Amino acid sequence: MVADRQYRVPKGARKTPPPASPAKAPGRRSRAPARRRNPVLALFAGLVRLIWRIIWGVGWRVAALVALMLFGTSAYFYSTLPPLADLLDARTRGSVTLLDTNGQVFAWRGETFGGQITAENVSPALLNAIIATEDKRFYRHFGISPRGIAGAVAINLREGRGPLEGNGGSTITQQVAKLLCLGVPFDPRSAMTEADYEADCRAGSVWRKLKEVPYALAMEAKYSKPEILTIYLNRAYLGAGARGFEAASQRYFGKSANEVSAAEGAMLAGLLKAPSRYAPTSSMERAQGRAAVILDLMLDQDYLTAAETADAKARPAELSAAAAARAGGYFADWVMESGPAFLTKDTTEDVVIRTTLDQRLQRAAEAALQSVFDTKVRDGSQAQAAIVVMSADGAVRAMVGGRDTTVTGAFNRATQALRQTGSSFKPFVYAAALDLGFSPNDFVVDEPLTINIPGSGPWSPKNYDDEYKGRITLTTALKESRNIPAVKISEGVGREAVRAVANGFGIASDLAAGPALALGASESTLLEMTGAYAGILNGGSSVRPYGLTELRIRGDDTPLIGQDGGMGERVISESAARQLTWMMAQVIASGTGGRAALDGREAAGKTGTTTAGRDAWFIGFTADYVTGVWMGYDDNRPLTGVTGGGLPAEIWHEVMVRVEDGLPATPLPMQAPAAPAPLTDEPDLAATPGPSGPATDQPMDPAGLPAPRQETNLADQIIREVLKGLLKGN
Repeated sequence: MVADRQYRVPKGARKTPPPASPAKAPGRRSRAPARRRNPVLALFAGLVRLIWRIIWGVGWRVAALVALMLFGTSAYFYSTLPPLADLLDARTRGSVTLLDTNGQVFAWRGETFGGQITAENVSPALLNAIIATEDKRFYRHFGISPRGIAGAVAINLREGRGPLEGNGGSTITQQVAKLLCLGVPFDPRSAMTEADYEADCRAGSVWRKLKEVPYALAMEAKYSKPEILTIYLNRAYLGAGARGFEAASQRYFGKSANEVSAAEGAMLAGLLKAPSRYAPTSSMERAQGRAAVILDLMLDQDYLTAAETADAKARPAELSAAAAARAGGYFADWVMESGPAFLTKDTTEDVVIRTTLDQRLQRAAEAALQSVFDTKVRDGSQAQAAIVVMSADGAVRAMVGGRDTTVTGAFNRATQALRQTGSSFKPFVYAAALDLGFSPNDFVVDEPLTINIPGSGPWSPKNYDDEYKGRITLTTALKESRNIPAVKISEGVGREAVRAVANGFGIASDLAAGPALALGASESTLLEMTGAYAGILNGGSSVRPYGLTELRIRGDDTPLIGQDGGMGERVISESAARQLTWMMAQVIASGTGGRAALDGREAAGKTGTTTAGRDAWFIGFTADYVTGVWMGYDDNRPLTGVTGGGLPAEIWHEVMVRVEDGLPATPLPMQAPAAPAPLTDEPDLAATPGPSGPATDQPMDPAGLPAPRQETNLADQIIREVLKGLLKGN
């Protein structure tokens, strides 16, 4: 302060400016004051920059490599994709379509391909239903849908599944890639079965998903959107052996996929999620419920108006008559087995088989069986039953192989179950006797009997009621199903004669060698037995049951196979057959088969019950049809309170009432014997009619059998002598 005042500048003098700052050197910046940085943050930032540089440096190279590989793989797949037409039907097996006697389809076997359809000519309602439910962004993506995959993963995780389990988010293009198995065809020569091959094609592994991407891209490059849809329409599996929507539409609705309504299209589209579960033949309620969900999706995506959706829900799709009937599953299986395998179950061609099945009679048989079990069998019973209906020439018109009539490939009790025949075998014993000249009015003595069987000792058969009627006619013996007379007659005419008659009528199974042959100790199938009875109805000629009448390749006019079966050689005389028919008519009119009687219509038949009631039979016929019924347990345990004249006869009655409905009452082709003359005073004589002409007095032999009328017949004399030796009891 003092200095300032001391050296004050005089007033008016110029102030000397402060010395100037030194000039900045050219090119040099002025430095800001240095700030201290956080060393941790600096280190972190450096690491982030380093990692980013590494990621970016590696990432764009990896991305470029992946893109190059994707392009190369897609290009490879593109080069392997065949023309569109080659992808529409690539089945390894053919199909079999079965027609009934009226030419109507009733069953399918194998893999059915209904014919080629395209996205341009298929019903718009069906096409829209498929897109709405499977891939709503189909027309906007390039083969894969990242949004769809992300949404599917989110749903799977939210529901507690793995990211690729359940919903896959696959586009229709990716689904087609699966259907094509990524271009790998099935090799029948490999160790892998066709089922394993298809399961591998549908596998949802990560590796499979990755391979789908370039394949889908290649398809999008090779084919147009409509062409990809065309492949999908023709190759998708839709249950019941149907490959493609045309086959499924024909299978379920009896019409082309070009003609289905919105309700039908929605039901067909619903099969894509789970063909077996949502098949209308499996559960119509489930199928219609699934279709309703798809109709709502179509409404949300503006494929349908609210009014159209309401109308489709109000009138849901229904099965065609053939599909609803599901008739003849057992019959169809049997016919498939009757033809050569290379044209049936193993065919690589599309085959059409015309059969003898009458769907009206099939429904009648199924309804009759259901009615009896519903009303007369206790709930929970495991008893089984089988039915065969055929014409007199052996043409099988209906077949029920078990209580569940909707199965395919199941055990067929009508054709595969060998069961003891019991008394249903006895008509063949009497057929042999009648063919040798005996009369229905001839007498036989029903009395205790013991036969010495070499190597086995004495055998003493008994009647079911443990009673003996003494001298009775052959007719009474048959209609009351008495065992002693049947054995006596069999031994009298000779077991070989009885065996020859049974074999001649088509009983191909091994027949018992001993005297129990007469009582049905042998086993046979219901089909064989019914065919044998058909031989009685047709006048005594053999019958080979058949169901196939014509087999041809679809599109060919010339059949490859014709009818396989029918009537054969004569087994017994027509007169013997007509007399036996009359005797069997008495079984129903006043014998053990009374429950089978038909009001206003003649019928003939025979009951059969085996030891301990393990099998119960009733086989009989009218002038129109022969019907056989068997009942028993699959494990061969005894039935409770069931005999051939009980439930089997009632089932037979119910079947025939339905079968004969609307048909005129036609008399049976039978021949009643002349009335027998009254007995003489001598106990060992009986007046019986001769082979022809008026009644004559006929002596009885010591065994209780009528003596032969023509003593010059050496064969009869030998038979009689053999019988006398066999019947000497000890």
